[in-house]
Amino acid sequence: MKLGLLECDDVAGRFPGVEGGYREMFAALLPGFRFRYYEAHRGILPSSPTECDAWLCSGSKYSVYEKDSWIENLAAFIRSLKDAKPFVGICFGHQMLAHAMGGEVAKASQGWGVGVLPVEILKPEPWMQPPQREVRIQHMHQDQVRKLPAGSVLLGSSPHCEVGMFRVGDGMLGIEGHPEFTVPFGRALIGARVERIGAARSKTALESLDRPTDASVVGSWIGEFFRR
Repeated sequence: MKLGLLECDDVAGRFPGVEGGYREMFAALLPGFRFRYYEAHRGILPSSPTECDAWLCSGSKYSVYEKDSWIENLAAFIRSLKDAKPFVGICFGHQMLAHAMGGEVAKASQGWGVGVLPVEILKPEPWMQPPQREVRIQHMHQDQVRKLPAGSVLLGSSPHCEVGMFRVGDGMLGIEGHPEFTVPFGRALIGARVERIGAARSKTALESLDRPTDASVVGSWIGEFFRR
């Protein structure tokens, strides 16, 4: 199965001593898929939804409400996938799905969601295999989905983020957290943003990285969602 990765940022080589980037992290999370890469943040998008069997949109340091042409072009491409090919958005990609389909994204009043945080599953679905009522995965976001698009189903929520996971129609899924993040990458990213996040919240987030996560479970869910 060929999976198109819509890359929305450059992270490979950003931190000394941390190898790889989104390509390597998603390949590890989703073994068994063949990847094709599109640097969406540089204006490189597929010519057709049928170029790949399914689509995945990465995180980003940008915000979906910024008035850059590449963001609106990406939104238009995501709209073209509805009822055509499966799509999963992660963090920025999750917010892009909401933005593209008519929802609303804004900075969270409660501040950054960062570190390993829980997401309660409100609506278990058949592709959530193995089933689990709560998943703990890394997060790194200042923006949140504040209003869901029409026809959405809220699947997961948490105290720090009301819209932690949602589905549009049968084939489009958004996940706010980062199941693909490695511990070294998460640690380096938090360390680089201490001044923006705040010292106390950064310390708590860094400590949370020492505990086990359910990243592999969420990776299995994404794979099942694509293969249905």
